[in-house]
Amino acid sequence: MSHQSNWRGTSDYIADETLMRIVNVAIQLGRPLLVKGEPGTGKTLLARSIADGLHMDLLCWHIKSTTKAKDGLYVYDTVQRLYDSRFHDKDVSDIRQYIKLGPLGKAFTAEQQVVLLIDEIDKADIEFPNDLLHELDAMSFEISETGDVVTAKQRPILILTSNSEKELPDAFLRRVVFHYIEFPARELMDRIVRTHFKDLPETLLQRALDAFYRLRQIDGLRKRPSSSELIDWISALLVHGVDSENLKNEYPFLGTLLKREQDVVLAARAVMAIRR
Repeated sequence: MSHQSNWRGTSDYIADETLMRIVNVAIQLGRPLLVKGEPGTGKTLLARSIADGLHMDLLCWHIKSTTKAKDGLYVYDTVQRLYDSRFHDKDVSDIRQYIKLGPLGKAFTAEQQVVLLIDEIDKADIEFPNDLLHELDAMSFEISETGDVVTAKQRPILILTSNSEKELPDAFLRRVVFHYIEFPARELMDRIVRTHFKDLPETLLQRALDAFYRLRQIDGLRKRPSSSELIDWISALLVHGVDSENLKNEYPFLGTLLKREQDVVLAARAVMAIRR
């Protein structure tokens, strides 16, 4: 197994000490890291940062409701084989030319250790995680059409994300390291914002953070604004030259922060209460 230094975050992904420790523990144990957290906490971007920080390639497997575990291993392109047999003067007897490795198959066959993101694993069928267990434990799988066995040259660093749409099986959870990414506290958010805006006026930054965290505390919001929406909002404030004084009791460009009509109504009521 290749040796790598510890991950310490990257210039564009500011991580707290707890997250850095759990990432490195998962890598050292050779276990998948399952990451949960509310939208906008950087679950998906984490894998890119780990790959960048450890100078590895990143492979992504974005899960849909129709995704099967086998799709991540390989796909046998029967349609292309049938097409070639009917319309081309081509030898189709070698099935291997129609075997296409999936993201997990590519991670196994990579010459160097890679980071593999399995994104939104909870979107798939409830059996999907369990169907992966054997391959993840054995670090190998068989291509049934050819009898070939694909064995991992290096154990990939596996990052799994979940939005808690459905519970994951206990047998699967026993084999992963779990971490819940808390929404960034103000001090960490201050650092995150500064990585995106190098010359942001200090007063504007602090007033924007005041307003942002005040907005997140409004009772009844269906979707509280995330860090990515804060970045969009500050961009809008800068482009339109909004005075930081205006952020004391109003929210210009509220549609960059809130995306549901009832949340906008709640926020408008909160602003009216402040003005009174």
